[in-house]
Amino acid sequence: MTDPGDIDAAWLPSAAFRAVGSRRVLVRAGEGPQAGTVHSELAEACARFGGRVVPDGADADLVLAPADVDGLGDEGFTFERRGGTTTVTASGQRGLLHGLFHVVRLGEDAFTGERAREVHRPALATRMLDHWDNVAVHPVMGQVERGYAGGSLFWADGRARGDLDRVRAYGRLLAACGINAVAINNVNVHATEAHLLTDRIGEVAAIADVLRPYGIRTHLSVTFAAPVVLGGLPTADPLDEAVRTWWAEATRRVYEAIGDFGGYVVKADSEGQPGPFAYGRSHADGANLLAAALEPYGGTVHWRAFVYDHRQDWRDRSTDRARAAYDHFTPLDGRFAPNAVLQVKHGPMDFQVREPVSPLIGAMPRTRLAVEVQATQEYTGQQRHVCWLGPMWSEALRFRPDGSVSAGRLADGLVAVSNAGDDPFWTGHPLAQANLYTFGRLAWDPAADPRAVLDEWIALTHPGAPERLVDGLHAVLDGSWSTYEKYTAPLGVGFMVQPGHHYGPSVDGYEYSPWGTYHFADRDGVGVDRSAATGTGYAAQYAKPWSEVYESPETCPDELLLFFHHVSYGHVLHSGKTVIQHIYDTHFEGVEEAEEARRVWAGLADLVEPARHARVAERFEEQVRCAREWRDQVNSYFLRKSGVPDGRGRTVY
Repeated sequence: MTDPGDIDAAWLPSAAFRAVGSRRVLVRAGEGPQAGTVHSELAEACARFGGRVVPDGADADLVLAPADVDGLGDEGFTFERRGGTTTVTASGQRGLLHGLFHVVRLGEDAFTGERAREVHRPALATRMLDHWDNVAVHPVMGQVERGYAGGSLFWADGRARGDLDRVRAYGRLLAACGINAVAINNVNVHATEAHLLTDRIGEVAAIADVLRPYGIRTHLSVTFAAPVVLGGLPTADPLDEAVRTWWAEATRRVYEAIGDFGGYVVKADSEGQPGPFAYGRSHADGANLLAAALEPYGGTVHWRAFVYDHRQDWRDRSTDRARAAYDHFTPLDGRFAPNAVLQVKHGPMDFQVREPVSPLIGAMPRTRLAVEVQATQEYTGQQRHVCWLGPMWSEALRFRPDGSVSAGRLADGLVAVSNAGDDPFWTGHPLAQANLYTFGRLAWDPAADPRAVLDEWIALTHPGAPERLVDGLHAVLDGSWSTYEKYTAPLGVGFMVQPGHHYGPSVDGYEYSPWGTYHFADRDGVGVDRSAATGTGYAAQYAKPWSEVYESPETCPDELLLFFHHVSYGHVLHSGKTVIQHIYDTHFEGVEEAEEARRVWAGLADLVEPARHARVAERFEEQVRCAREWRDQVNSYFLRKSGVPDGRGRTVY
């Protein structure tokens, strides 16, 4: 059972360091913030578990040392074991820090047998979390927009927290799974948050000081209208010389306060946020304005591609929100500055439980891209439901626009909307910690097997876990994404949620709204026609073979059928079932699977720390209740629309 003192230690409880802390350790890490972290982590582990840090030249079981190794960069490291000694080498301090946490992950296996030299380096340079945190509690959005784990880690009472120990612990957790960047405020930048760029930059610097020892660079979300809001200029036109001068001067002051500042995150011309369209300029013009200000200091602007018409006429079926990002940005390929990164949501809509991969990914070969996912579970149960997202993210990261099996890189970075807050368990639902950990590890290696990553999380979070606990956690987590999909969104339909807060079922909640989120269910069928032949043409945004696969209901994968096609309720899926029977069956199955997961968790009470077990058990009660509500509302809705009864005679209201 986990030590109660480690209840908030997530995947770094004290016992995770037993193997390292019981050895003789030699450290040649040099000077610097990350080197200091390596020294202190090892010294503390040895003090706890009886090992010792030995002087240079002494025999050692573990050696961490700098070395010039071509191709490792600042974050890569090598690992080998020969003659009873485990050795980690790295070219940079960050590499040694990542190497140390690699040894911690391996545990006793790091000190067993012989291991040939392994080279470990991150596949993606930027592995970033965006916190949608507000400094001041917003009257509508609250403290953390779309946050389901309490308040902000960084902000309280309208200012940066005075005690940043919790932020320090957070930085340690992130470093241990490979995350190296954090944006600390909401992409919807309100008036208070705008001032973090200028007169409140000292608060940002204090947070950056705490994260720096863990190799994490601090980023800031800024408003495109800052020259007007903060500088008193009459315009924010990106081609105006006074505007360019203002941004250059503001950025210079930022780097005076934070020498390793990462850069800006910008949401522009999106859902009411100001942007370059107001001045007749392109998004490349807007992004390049900020890129030019950041370039002298090595900073990067992350420019979000979440741009679409959110005042759509639901009567107009020619308008398709899914098309928007591709239509807006592909004409600009090659026009973005080298230090501008286009941040693209992994799907074309908005983090739904099932979407195709955005066609924009892979369609802009001359532009740097970062793929954005959502660890906070806005549309996947809001951390009241267990929904491990590793398999979903892995599917998206392995997708190849040309249909190949190449593992070639499609993006320069991976970004997630963070699911952490000031909740004692970090993520509200303790099992949602697995999403945060999995994101970091997949950002380091997008080709990694997510189930193997889950094994890592289990082993670290519950050191020495008996087989029954390991099997139980896999039983609860492995299929949880599929379970959630079954009792909520059938065959690629999304947004059947309560408007505003997005929790719980409302099949027509967004059906007649301006947000462009429709399923078009009628008496004859359901789904959105996005074919090139008869629909919005969205399917044609993909390269072959996907454009051809998605174009026809006969070749479209079942799980995306209603995303791409409007079909009859009697349409026969590849599975052999009709659409309507699939809807009925999956919603009943989803509830049964949620009930079974609840039963499995209840049986692990003797193996899990009581407070953690009680929190998860409480969440399972809500999940099962809500799953039944989803089942009954969705099934009843489609029975009444179609007039076709459940073929198995179950109760549908």
